[in-house]
Amino acid sequence: MRRAVLATLATLLATAAAATSPVGASARVVDTSRPPAVCGRPSPTCSPWHRLDAWSPVPSVFTASFTPVRQPGVTAYVTWMRSSTTDLALYPGYEGPGTTSLPRGPEMVPLSGRGRLLATFNSGFYESDQAAGFYTNRTLYFPMVRGLATVVRYASGRVDVISWAGGPRPGANILMARQNLPLLVANSRATALSSNNAAWGLTLHGVPDVWRTALGVDAAGNLIYAAAPAQTSATLAAIMVQLHCVRAMELDINPEWPIFVAYGARGAVDPSLIVPNPNQIPGRFLYPSTKDFFALFVRQRVGAPQPW
Repeated sequence: MRRAVLATLATLLATAAAATSPVGASARVVDTSRPPAVCGRPSPTCSPWHRLDAWSPVPSVFTASFTPVRQPGVTAYVTWMRSSTTDLALYPGYEGPGTTSLPRGPEMVPLSGRGRLLATFNSGFYESDQAAGFYTNRTLYFPMVRGLATVVRYASGRVDVISWAGGPRPGANILMARQNLPLLVANSRATALSSNNAAWGLTLHGVPDVWRTALGVDAAGNLIYAAAPAQTSATLAAIMVQLHCVRAMELDINPEWPIFVAYGARGAVDPSLIVPNPNQIPGRFLYPSTKDFFALFVRQRVGAPQPW
């Protein structure tokens, strides 16, 4: 089965031969990166990856579900996103980021961007619950905090998940930055803090293991999103390590918030929930959202501002 899956992926990736490096018009480099093998336990069978963006020019978004090594009764839902052919954007909601007089923009996926919309997914905590930086559309809603995990999009087109080492305001080379707690995974290993469950957010009814979500980056710079029920901070870190993330951060937690939506056709048509959450609906980010969220678009040109 694994050979068949890899063969299918190889066929899909062959259509990506026109994918280019954002460095320069003459530097055309084929991106041959692919989703990692995810194999559950005790079965050695690897979970197949399914393409979610059949309508887009290059295969860029794949999803899979699998049983984490340390949790035989749990299903984790994961999505791999090719960074070289996509743009990641961050949109405020009407309640998050918190109290601010700054303009919030559309508070949903803007109409101007829906023709390129690949996916949307949940962000992190409310700033009232955890101090963190929030920067998008050249607007600083909350200052950056040194040492916190941060998903960033650079003017070069590159995205990353890093531990913030800069000052309170991102530099001119950064287009978007969103922080949430310290890194969950660093150097391809769970951080020491990941074993302290109390440091990773207040849970519904105070139970230790709840729905949790995370965002990581692999060695090739591609993004990996994961959501799973019955997670402590330690088991969530183990999932991101199993997915071959070199760095990862926790996003939102508790049953209400996990959501990943894929769009089956151009124009935000045929949205579907990749994370099976009865508290969410597929069209959630096509009208004003309570909380901030991420949106993934087919890349238009390097350094272009996000749709607004």
